[in-house]
Amino acid sequence: MCGRYTLTTSAKALAAAFWLDDEPQIVPRHNIAPSQPVGVIVQEPESGPLRFAMMRWGLIPHWARDPSIGNRLINARSEQITTKPAFRAAIRYRRCLVAADGFYEWKRTDGGKQPYRITMMDRSVFALAGLWESWQDPGGAQIDSCAILTTRPNDLVADIHDRMPVILDRADYRRWLDRQMTDPGQVVELLGPFAAKPMEAYPVGRIVNNPRNETPLCIERLPA
Repeated sequence: MCGRYTLTTSAKALAAAFWLDDEPQIVPRHNIAPSQPVGVIVQEPESGPLRFAMMRWGLIPHWARDPSIGNRLINARSEQITTKPAFRAAIRYRRCLVAADGFYEWKRTDGGKQPYRITMMDRSVFALAGLWESWQDPGGAQIDSCAILTTRPNDLVADIHDRMPVILDRADYRRWLDRQMTDPGQVVELLGPFAAKPMEAYPVGRIVNNPRNETPLCIERLPA
């Protein structure tokens, strides 16, 4: 699964990476956790421009009676998105990019679970494949929410965990977002593990275990 990640890049770099017309209002995040607001990129209707938006992490299906269901839907297994009721509509009509520059996984060791941060070697921003939904409460208030897709691990992550988030190649961003592609078969081939070669994993302190800890200390490499 993917239960924690980072986005520490600048607004300028984010806008360039996702062809945004304007630099989004963001602050560095070192320990993003479920139920928190996260930055995503969506495409406007009729193949319009790409737009940056903040959504709650934890997808709330439009048919849900209670938004708390989102706490259980932070991830969507890519192998099940066409059959799970919570994701069947979103994979057709509401795909998004979740902006990140690293994610955390925990490795079981004799001394307990050791957290690792997994990034690109050049520390560049990348896109996690996401799905989103809009939900309205009985009073008419709207909540936009999202889930991150996961897949089997690449060779780097396999030594740490048995799942990893789906990282999309930049060349596939627009295809994933294309609202004209409503057949899941047109995009599911994008959902395999990202190549391990340009990536790096390093151990970090257990300070990251607590989602209330939002500090650059979360991403510091532990000494060898």
